[in-house]
Amino acid sequence: MTGSQAAEPGLIRTPLALRLYRYARVTVHVLAGIATTSLVFPWVVMERRRALIQRWSRQLLCMLAVHTEVRGMPEGCVPGNVLLVANHISWLDIFVLNALQPSRFIAKAELRRWPLVGLLIAGCGTLFIDRDRRHHTHRINGDARAVLAAGDTVAIFPEGTTTDGTTLLRFHGSLLQPIIDARGRVLPIAIRYEHVEGGLSVAPAYVGELSFMASFWRVLGERALVARITVTPLLDATGRKRRELAGAAEAAIRSALASPECDSAPDRAVGL
Repeated sequence: MTGSQAAEPGLIRTPLALRLYRYARVTVHVLAGIATTSLVFPWVVMERRRALIQRWSRQLLCMLAVHTEVRGMPEGCVPGNVLLVANHISWLDIFVLNALQPSRFIAKAELRRWPLVGLLIAGCGTLFIDRDRRHHTHRINGDARAVLAAGDTVAIFPEGTTTDGTTLLRFHGSLLQPIIDARGRVLPIAIRYEHVEGGLSVAPAYVGELSFMASFWRVLGERALVARITVTPLLDATGRKRRELAGAAEAAIRSALASPECDSAPDRAVGL
């Protein structure tokens, strides 16, 4: 077990009964979400789907006692033809971002095989990429380009893997090509998880050999968590090289994570 997977000393954990109660509530909530994506989504317009995804995600965060605090988010919805780019720490990131701005995610193909959660995120329109198949990225980029050009929002994690939140890996540019082709914009978003008492929390980190269920159980064990979200200014992707654009997004997120403003009062709270 790595250091990020070890228990953090001196922090209050939830009792077993509360963990089991949260587990049961979330399980029912996920089943309800799967039913919604299967039975409701085919009959409603995209705007209504986004509203349902956002509400469901905010309810999930509430059940998990995750408070989301946001800085820098423009008033109203993010305009279409925008690629959300974020650092990646946990499976929680997807729901934190959907609570902020519902988006079509590009995710690893193995997530589709996760029990229940795989069905849920597939039903939300996630684009799954198989990195072991050489030409699959090209096909997914084509799908993402069409989605963006139609005015939708897509979200990616260009580090390509998760970290424990104490570092930021180099951003890969391969999945940024669709937004360049669609002549859209990139919105870099920095994610940081903290204890309600203050200080970085690695409890949500989904890294190393940790299984999804073990990670989920750890999050259930936290009395409460704070997801601090810093939204940085939009980057115009028109005419830019993907490596250059990836570097600019990485620099914006790195700067946001290092900024003292991370500890200042948020613009607004989402969820709890």
